[in-house]
Amino acid sequence: MNSALSAFDLARIQFAFTVSFHIVFPALSIGLASFIAVLEWRWLKTRKAYYKDLCLFWSKIFAVAFGMGVVSGVVMSYQFGTNWSGFSSFAGPVTGPLLMYEVMTAFFLEAGFLGIMLFGWQRVSPRAHFGATLMVAIGTLISTFWILASNSWMQTPQGFEVVNGRVVPLDWFKIVFNPSFPYRLAHMALAAFIVAALVVSAVGAWHLLRGRRDPAVKKMFSMALWLLLILTPIQAFVGDQHGLNTREYQPAKIAAIEGLWETEKGGTALNLFGIPDMQAETTRYAVSIPHLGSLILTHSWDGEIRGLKEFPPQDRPNSTVVFWSFRIMAGLGVLMIVMSVAAWVLRRRGRLFESKWFQRVAVAMGPTGFITLLAGWVTTEAGRQPWVVYGVMRTSQAVSPLTTQQVGISLMTFVVVYFLVFGTGVYYMLKLMRAGPALPGHTPHEAPAHSPNQTARRPLSAADHMIDAA
Repeated sequence: MNSALSAFDLARIQFAFTVSFHIVFPALSIGLASFIAVLEWRWLKTRKAYYKDLCLFWSKIFAVAFGMGVVSGVVMSYQFGTNWSGFSSFAGPVTGPLLMYEVMTAFFLEAGFLGIMLFGWQRVSPRAHFGATLMVAIGTLISTFWILASNSWMQTPQGFEVVNGRVVPLDWFKIVFNPSFPYRLAHMALAAFIVAALVVSAVGAWHLLRGRRDPAVKKMFSMALWLLLILTPIQAFVGDQHGLNTREYQPAKIAAIEGLWETEKGGTALNLFGIPDMQAETTRYAVSIPHLGSLILTHSWDGEIRGLKEFPPQDRPNSTVVFWSFRIMAGLGVLMIVMSVAAWVLRRRGRLFESKWFQRVAVAMGPTGFITLLAGWVTTEAGRQPWVVYGVMRTSQAVSPLTTQQVGISLMTFVVVYFLVFGTGVYYMLKLMRAGPALPGHTPHEAPAHSPNQTARRPLSAADHMIDAA
């Protein structure tokens, strides 16, 4: 273990590691839950068998993602007590109830109907089953609501006062609907749908490249690309509005994202590329476009953006990190828009299902939703530093009194266990995706192989393929 790293540094690395593993699974399950609900609605309306085949296929993958999301979320939440007891003691009166509301409303709703969704095809009526699927999809969105409310309050806190070193809630409406919450909720919800759409389109493209042309493969490929065409431009607009909100409430974060050190009068340039140097207080090798920063961040030709030098050095985020994490997110977002437009052009020409070069692009773009998601969260969380509750509590005040050895051992344990457990889960999901939906004329498994009097007890039972199957 590097002796230069303190217990504080290791605690931050550990939380970043666990939350990065966690966020990818809920994002996928949020998007897939709604996709499955739409597929089942179409099956009820048209009675076309391939819609049900797709429901059964994606339900297996959803079950694995949901199970791993729950496990990783529980592990992550324990760290508030073990590594960040200062934060729990200070902000617990706000964050505790918000997380409890998530459990009481969203998790109970999902848990109550998940079994029917996964195992109830032959036990309840089709309409009752669709109702259960819809409840699970709604539950994932309610969960997003409460988690983003808690995190957004940490970004733009309001509706409280500090009494005897602890936060005391005064107005729960202001706490939940804090200034950044609407933008961050919309941004995350859209990101989850885009993540799922990219995965679905990649799986569809994979099977098209392997020669399948049955309705199930073509339909999921087509539906995913339509969704990307609609949502990616909307996400760009929401991101722009989120940026305006961030400039107002977290100006140091915007300066760090842009690698901007001086406040430029009469119009701010946009640094397309560069290497921010925190020690020298400059962005080296900058490639800039005059006034473009003002146009994007203020929607005016001569708008003024505060530079990092206007903030004390101890209050500055690490520009080197967020400068590039933001550009990874934005650059991949542009590629997603280009991909969805290219799909629309190929569709108009009747070449969507025959264009192999585009299908290879779609397969390659499959993981980019996760990369963009992680880059976005790095930007928003690293950009909030050095505050854990922005402007109220520093991250250094939130850490537990642990030794470097204690945190280092737990971090190494997490790394080994996470790569083993979740690596296996990801491998299994890829095996399921590679198998694809049922071929025409083949009856898919409608439920795992249980005896008529036996009911599965866990979500992962919905995926009935052996993990080491050829």
